[in-house]
Amino acid sequence: MSWGPITPARIDFSDPLAPAAPDYADHYHSRSGAWGQARHVFLGGNGLPGRWAGRRRFVVLETGFGLGTNFLATWAAWKADHQRPQQLWFVSVERHPLRRADLARALQGCPEPDLAAALLAAWPPLTPDLHQITFEQGQVRLLLALGDIARVLPELVLQADAIYLDGFKPASNPEMWGPRQMRGLHRLAAPGATLATWSVAAALRDGLLSAGFEVHKAPGFAAKREMTVAHFAPRQRAAAPAGRLPCLASLDSGPGATPQVAVIGAGLAGAAAAQALAVQGVAVQVFERHDRAAAEASGQSAGLFHGVVHGQDGDHARWLRAAALHLAQELAPWLLTGELPGAIAGLWRGESRLDLAEMRALLARQGLPEDFVQAHARALPNGANAWLYPQGGWVSPAALVAAWLATPGVQAHFGVAVDALRPLPAGGWQVCGNAHRPLAQVDAVVLANGPGLPGLVPNNLAQTWQLRTSRAHASLLPAASWSTLPALPRPITDRGYVLSLADGSLLCGSAADDSHGAAPSRAADQARDLSTLARLTGWPPPAEMANLADQVLAGRSGWRLACADRLPLVGPLPAAGWNGPGQRLDQPRRVPRQPGLYVLSALGSRGLLHASLGAQVLASWLTGAPLPAPASLIDAVDPARFVARQVRRGGAA
Repeated sequence: MSWGPITPARIDFSDPLAPAAPDYADHYHSRSGAWGQARHVFLGGNGLPGRWAGRRRFVVLETGFGLGTNFLATWAAWKADHQRPQQLWFVSVERHPLRRADLARALQGCPEPDLAAALLAAWPPLTPDLHQITFEQGQVRLLLALGDIARVLPELVLQADAIYLDGFKPASNPEMWGPRQMRGLHRLAAPGATLATWSVAAALRDGLLSAGFEVHKAPGFAAKREMTVAHFAPRQRAAAPAGRLPCLASLDSGPGATPQVAVIGAGLAGAAAAQALAVQGVAVQVFERHDRAAAEASGQSAGLFHGVVHGQDGDHARWLRAAALHLAQELAPWLLTGELPGAIAGLWRGESRLDLAEMRALLARQGLPEDFVQAHARALPNGANAWLYPQGGWVSPAALVAAWLATPGVQAHFGVAVDALRPLPAGGWQVCGNAHRPLAQVDAVVLANGPGLPGLVPNNLAQTWQLRTSRAHASLLPAASWSTLPALPRPITDRGYVLSLADGSLLCGSAADDSHGAAPSRAADQARDLSTLARLTGWPPPAEMANLADQVLAGRSGWRLACADRLPLVGPLPAAGWNGPGQRLDQPRRVPRQPGLYVLSALGSRGLLHASLGAQVLASWLTGAPLPAPASLIDAVDPARFVARQVRRGGAA
């Protein structure tokens, strides 16, 4: 379910001490100071920073991001505390986020200008998504959920150690403080969680009591005499669904032995998984059968990234939009410094079915902002209409894989094939190589070995996934071969792609074909690629281009694995006994799992996009951190989704 459309905040800055929200007849903070209010009410009311001392991870949930003051104050307290947790996760819901210009104005005079500047630089397009923004080399993470709290709160998957309730006053914003929202906190609060808010409304207190909180009044901030604090102490609590239980939940507690995880495969999926896990404090060993990383489809010269626009804004469109925005945010520092070949300078995606008026109507209906996507008439060199994705672009997949594998905590083993996985009696897995030679004993395994996936999946589970293989090819044209043609400032994609690389060469690729096992023909591949180039650009074939058909161009092909629904496999594998009696299996999250066995695979033609966000979801799923995607999208990529679909359609589980 989409959270959109998003309506940005309207702010009245006429009172510099207290910006106002005219639509809610309220102010964003006390005239006595936003920073002081954040420290007294939300940090002090939750016993911070003292309560997070010695923790590996601490999670804050906030209702109402507003001007970002509470986040910045919490981040500043984390930086100043020598006993701070290794990771600070701050999850915040906002129905009316600020435009970048308004946020810049609101943050003028912030006591922490460097933190404010970092937040402003990372501010995302205002799309109805769960945006993960990382700071401090991934040790501070902001999950910014843009949408109505009534839709967003049921979709969050997390356990909050501290809760900040900070919406506009209940009288003018009752949806934020309603009993349904308060009851929703029961599911999201960790054992022993605390809560604080400036409000002392009776309905709020009653709602918290019904949600399992012990509620008290405390001295308020400035002119406000009292505020509310609470402690989560429910009499009973429903168990988490079987498919959502983390394998390495101990990471959420104090210092202990470092968990060990094996990742099978060193392509985009494996490298992304290794990096995401290592940043969360896991020791990772990567096993790759080839003598180098990115030896198969992930070794292409360039990979494109961009979102999509679909009429219904369904799971596929929402996942790809979130994945594209996440990847752009992750790549930006590397591309800015030149550490990776690539660029975020916009990307064209051809549109042949809709005219310009229909394209613009679709954007207006979904409320998608111009810094995410724009509609343009006759924008492509061939005269076709196109979508412009300003934060789209390209990067070298092979270079990105190398950067991910260089993350501290990742150890890669090349030329080592994994032939079998054995469950250990005390838990965990033994990874075995040739002749079942033991290679490692680990707490969990992530299968990221592309087309080789079915060979390591137990119990013939892969047969339920509707897997398909396809072959993709691209040709590289040296700069000298097209020097008389027009410039190509942005990549173009539409059933194939073309882009100009940093060295002036041109890369063009055709859509993947399904020639299962057929012997590849370099001449036929090259002809398709050149045909795609001509179709996307409309360039007349000058003599030098015509001669290319008679040359042997540099090129690369690779096999890709995908599911029939074009979404990846991300998460823990279903257990062998998932079809036991009395089980509700109509939702993927309810399907029991094989302990410690995970998959990140079936990335298809959008491997670059799926790998990055999929790895972040996988790492949080495995460790018990907040999941950086809504529950409905987690269900959409869950390996157990095919079981649930079969049950819903009336088949035997």
